[in-house]
Amino acid sequence: MHDTSPLLRAKADDEPSVFEPAKLLRKGCLGLAVLAIVVVGLAGCGGDDQSERQAEVAERSATVMPFDLDATTHTFTHTDDGGIQTVTADDPSDAEQIDLIRDHLQDERDNFARGNFDDPAAIHGHDMDGVAELRAGYTDINVSYTDLPDGAEMTYTTDRADLVGAIHAWFDRQLMDHGADAQAG
Repeated sequence: MHDTSPLLRAKADDEPSVFEPAKLLRKGCLGLAVLAIVVVGLAGCGGDDQSERQAEVAERSATVMPFDLDATTHTFTHTDDGGIQTVTADDPSDAEQIDLIRDHLQDERDNFARGNFDDPAAIHGHDMDGVAELRAGYTDINVSYTDLPDGAEMTYTTDRADLVGAIHAWFDRQLMDHGADAQAG
């Protein structure tokens, strides 16, 4: 017995067309299908690179941030005049993580008020999006600190549109680099 599926047998002139690879090839559809497969495959390759980068960032974060990334969440919220960075303990009763978050963010607020963005640069790279602009314009950025019941937050405000853009770019890089440990607000 032979296979009579439309893909494997020749079509008689009086049969309706089901699938004709030769016609598809002539019309370029098969080429488009192959191109689509290649594009999807290449898009998937970047995920591995991003996963590797997130692992590297997590490793470097442990040398800069005293709290446990796996037990905390960073939230980065764009605002019209800057942004809000919140770090909270995943377990609101984890007093140790909450104290570590608060101590670290108070130190960072003091650093940022002096134009010192070395800690984030050490984690994300010295060419991190927005950092050069933030260093150059730090005197025009107000950074305030607030305790939260489960952590702390820093609010960045400025009247300068270029610095608002730098804060947003800086936040976006952190969101990308921290992966599951961060979220957009």
